[in-house]
Amino acid sequence: MKKRILVIDDEITIRTLLEKFLRNLYEVTAMGNGQEALTWLQGGNLPDLMIVDLEMPSMDGFEFLKQVKSSGFFRSIPVLMLSGVDSSAERVKCLKAGALDFMIKPFNPEELTIKIDILMRIRLN
Repeated sequence: MKKRILVIDDEITIRTLLEKFLRNLYEVTAMGNGQEALTWLQGGNLPDLMIVDLEMPSMDGFEFLKQVKSSGFFRSIPVLMLSGVDSSAERVKCLKAGALDFMIKPFNPEELTIKIDILMRIRLN
């Protein structure tokens, strides 16, 4: 059975790119904002990993991260943050809030795959 990845990004091009790139290895579900994704999670869906854009409408990635990490139910799901802004302060803020990794857009798909593999192994331990 394929591992499940939840992709949350308001940019349709990024969501589509990630879906196409990852679907051979993983079962991918894509959402357009944090609020939509939180509702999906609360509906009983549990991915093995979440890739979350930082800047989104409705509920941004940081607020989503805080909500997920404050929940005993979702806290153990690894989160990889994506951002179009290369800011050390934002990276530190997200890592302190519980994200396990942070990548800047545009990203190298091969690097992303390696990071996902590492984070999936962390989840298994």
